[in-house]
Formats: sequence, structure tokens, C-alpha cells
Amino acid sequence: MTLNEKTLETSLSEQSFTAIKHEAFQSAIGMTPISPFVGAEISGIDLSKPLSEQARNDLERALSEFGVIVFRDQTLTPEEHVAFAQQFGEIDVNRFFKPVTGYPMIAEVRKDAGQKANIGGGWHTDHSYDQVPAKASFLYARQVPKVGGDTLFAGLYAAYDALSPGFKTTLGSLKALHSSRHVFGRNGKYQTGTDVPGRVLNPDLATQDAVHPLIFTHPLNGRKAIYVNPGFTVGIAGWSTKESQALLSYLYDHIKQPEFSCRVRWQEGSLAIWDNRSTWHLALNDYSGESRLMHRVTIAGEALN
Repeated sequence: MTLNEKTLETSLSEQSFTAIKHEAFQSAIGMTPISPFVGAEISGIDLSKPLSEQARNDLERALSEFGVIVFRDQTLTPEEHVAFAQQFGEIDVNRFFKPVTGYPMIAEVRKDAGQKANIGGGWHTDHSYDQVPAKASFLYARQVPKVGGDTLFAGLYAAYDALSPGFKTTLGSLKALHSSRHVFGRNGKYQTGTDVPGRVLNPDLATQDAVHPLIFTHPLNGRKAIYVNPGFTVGIAGWSTKESQALLSYLYDHIKQPEFSCRVRWQEGSLAIWDNRSTWHLALNDYSGESRLMHRVTIAGEALN
């Protein structure tokens, strides 16, 4: 049996993702799943206005369950973008992305028409290199190409659920090593061999190293997720480089299976929130000769368990 066939067999034996969602939420806010295991579109809400306590709680629960939630046709000023995010936590200011002029809490995620490299063009989750990783990211589309520039998301709950009981037990005892150095540092990928001058800053601040449980338990719903990612995970605590690479490669191939993913097609005025603990994301770089401008606000989380 192939890895893919085994994964599908195990996943389909779990309770239906969609059924869980319909049972979990009784809200005036519309929630439509994007794919069987991750992602939902939310309707019936204007993000420029303060949320009621009920709406805020519903959205936080939806985020914890779906992993990524998407809102369409929003018209937000930078102040409203920040104010919306602050209803869910304290802003975690990014050290490395160029900020929006006048708004240091908003990171600019830009690719101009003449540039080749994009930001976030490999599977990753934000800020796993921090001792206390970010809780969630709020990405707002300001300018998008006519075609392309979508973002893929992978659901780490479903990837965990599809593992065998014995493998879950083994992974539950491990910790993974994460770092910012090889990505944002002076010798990292954004400073060597890519055309991102002015978009990724402060390479000398890329000194973050962190150790986190390889299996994360979400504090809101108690679900478990695999907490490693190709962007920032550099090894397994107490394992050799060769041993670490073997296990991580297996997990990366497992998580990347399309059955665990969804695709968000951007429109100007769309805003997506993703839980950085239970999803990966990848920004597709398939819009050569066109521009894409996104504004990102990130909120701080808590230590992982």
C-alpha cells in the first residue's frame, strides 16, 4: 500500500471534518468549508466594524477548527486591519519584512512586476523560530494579478490523524529544532541569490533558535497537529543530522499530500486568517510580469504544549 493510499484509508475512517463543523457552530455567520480537511469561507460579517463578543468567539473557534478562514469583499484601511487583528491578541511585529509606511505593525508582502522571487514561496508556518510562536496571521489582499498568486494551505490536524497509533506515540516524545538564521540571516536564502533587496530586512537580527514539541495540542479544541515545517525546522532534538533529515523528509512528504490541503484564490479585498500552529502555507509564484501586494498583521501566541 502506498503512503497516499494508507493516508486516505486512515483519514476516511475519522469522523467527517464537515460534519464536525456543522455540529460545532450555531452562528449567524456563514461558514462554508473549502476542502474536506482544512479551510472555510466566512460570510455575513464586515471586518471594518468592531466584532460583538459572540462573533469574535465564533471566529476564534472557527479558526481553531478550520485552520484558515477567508473573508471576501472587505474594504479595510490600515488602521481597521490592525484593529481587527487586535481583537484576537497582541500584535507580533515582524523583524524581517519591510513595514507599510507609517504602520510598523503591518508587514508588506510585495512582489513587483519586474521581480522574480516572491516571499513565502516554499511550505512553512510563520514564526516557528520564536520561543513563543505566533498564534495567527491576518493577510489582506491589496493588489493581485489577473491570474495566479494563490496560496496553498495544508492542514496539520488531518496529517496527524492519518498517522498510525504507534507512530503517533513515537512522535509525541520528540522535540524539533527551529531557526531563522538560514532563512533571514546574512547568509540565508533571502540575502543570497534572490532579488528581494528592500523587501526582506535586518539580516543581523536573524538569531532566533527555538525548541518545540513535535506534536502540538491546540488549547481551544484539544486536537493534535504535527508541528514541523520545511521553512524553519532544522532538526530533531538529540538526533543526528542524518536521522533528523530522514524523519523530517517523511513527515514533509506526508503533510504535502493534496488530500490535506486547500487553495485560496485571492481577490482584491479578500482577507485570510490562518492558525500558524495547525497549518502550513505556500505562496504560489506563477504570475511573472505582474504585481502582487499583500498586507500582513501577525498576533502573538503562547508556549506550545
